[in-house]
Amino acid sequence: MCSIETLCIDLKGLTAEKTVLNFTLDDDYFKAIEAPDVQKGKLNCELVIKKTSTLFEFNFHTEGTIQIPCDRCLEEMDQDICSDDKLIVKFGDEYSEEDDYVTVVEDEGILDVSWFIYEFIVLNIPIKHVHASGLCDAAMIKLLEEHTITRSNGEDEESTIDPRWSKLSELLNKN
Repeated sequence: MCSIETLCIDLKGLTAEKTVLNFTLDDDYFKAIEAPDVQKGKLNCELVIKKTSTLFEFNFHTEGTIQIPCDRCLEEMDQDICSDDKLIVKFGDEYSEEDDYVTVVEDEGILDVSWFIYEFIVLNIPIKHVHASGLCDAAMIKLLEEHTITRSNGEDEESTIDPRWSKLSELLNKN
């Protein structure tokens, strides 16, 4: 289980040149950050922080499985995630984020990486996510097939096409 407080890194407290932190991200993590797209999962995140005289290099390796709805049947499905991401962090007068560069207020010296990790996870979800063949909810697939506009079931093709589409087709044929 991952506490959100453990994801707040005290940059001033880092004494070694290299620090390795490991986090287990589970359903409680997604609930705590109020994640909009992913609410369930089990991932491991290894964070390697390299400290130099002027900045910090954060290297994240996140691996595991999240649960998201299948695009086809809307049932929950497991989606494997494996990502390697990098942030460059430095101290400054005010907090800012630009691409992979983060400036942290020097007086505070704390960086909360919980949302960065979430963004790395979401960015690694494939655009199309569907169950493997045969694993979709059979009842939903049956409904989907029943409501498909054009079906080749032996009926006259004109009667199966939505009338709005046929009007559009007429417009295209006039040109």
